[in-house]
Amino acid sequence: VQLVESGGGLVQAGGSLRLSCAASGLTFSTYAMGWFRQAPGKEREFVAAMSWSGGATYYADSVKGRFAISRDNAKNTVYLQMNSLKPEDTAVYACAAKFGRAVPTTTYDYPYWGQGTQVTVSS
Repeated sequence: VQLVESGGGLVQAGGSLRLSCAASGLTFSTYAMGWFRQAPGKEREFVAAMSWSGGATYYADSVKGRFAISRDNAKNTVYLQMNSLKPEDTAVYACAAKFGRAVPTTTYDYPYWGQGTQVTVSS
């Protein structure tokens, strides 16, 4: 299984970014997908997750109403649209995959991880 993130960068506060995570080596439509982030000096934290069908989504309270997770099973890709970005959103964002119907929101439930992409929000 390989997960490759892209779309990170430097953006001013209030701006937007869309992250992508391309998956290979798995039957993508049978995996729940999650996004997590880790800021310097902090533990990795949950951001958003989506079920294999896209019918269920979950968000951290800190990003609700600003971020949106989506997936295109035909392209084996999951996205994270990030709007109204704040300096506290600065982190390395990584996608994760877990086989099955469950949609975990904890890091230890995901066996497969990408390397991450840096998002920096300037004030």
